[in-house]
Amino acid sequence: MTSLLSVQSLSKRFGGLQAVADVSIEVTSGEICSVIGPNGAGKTTLFNMISTVVENILTGRHTHLRSNVLDAVIFFGRTRREEIEARRRVEHIIEFLEIEHIRDAVVGTLSYGQQKRVELARALACEPKLLLLDEMVSGMNQEETEDIARFVLDIRDDLGITVLMIEHEMRIVMDISDRVHVLNFGRKIAEGAPAEMRRDPAVTEAYLGGHRAEAAAGVDA
Repeated sequence: MTSLLSVQSLSKRFGGLQAVADVSIEVTSGEICSVIGPNGAGKTTLFNMISTVVENILTGRHTHLRSNVLDAVIFFGRTRREEIEARRRVEHIIEFLEIEHIRDAVVGTLSYGQQKRVELARALACEPKLLLLDEMVSGMNQEETEDIARFVLDIRDDLGITVLMIEHEMRIVMDISDRVHVLNFGRKIAEGAPAEMRRDPAVTEAYLGGHRAEAAAGVDA
């Protein structure tokens, strides 16, 4: 399997706080990879550092556009073909995410779960090889959460897009992830398949507290 994202010894300090300390993560092409940990573990900081790098790389992508200046001015030739292809791609995404019924709605009038689907559609429109999802199901009800979990699996299986996600909803993490990275106090303390993480005492202690292990429905179920 090919490594799609490799982060080596990443660290970030905010004054006296070591938010991320020597964290290495590798995401293999074709997998769903999750980063979990208690509040303050450094997950969001790590994600922000990774996505800032990706955005900087993508800023140069405009130089690879196939159409030239003349094409753009007169909307002819390649530019028109690219526009037609883009619209075809959008229609496919709308169908894929099952949002045909809201295609003409104003986004601000949509439910929270529907707005999240629109955000996901916007990300897919960029045709990414790697999709970064930060607490995608936060604030969703059970039905919306299950829908998003299904879409994430379909994104990997049908579209061939690798997924790296931060998620607090442990049932989703354990149900759909191929690999899980666990952070605590800015350091990675464990990595492995969901089944391994369920049984790892360090994960239970860090994420839930040892005295609450029996309540770890999402981890040890």
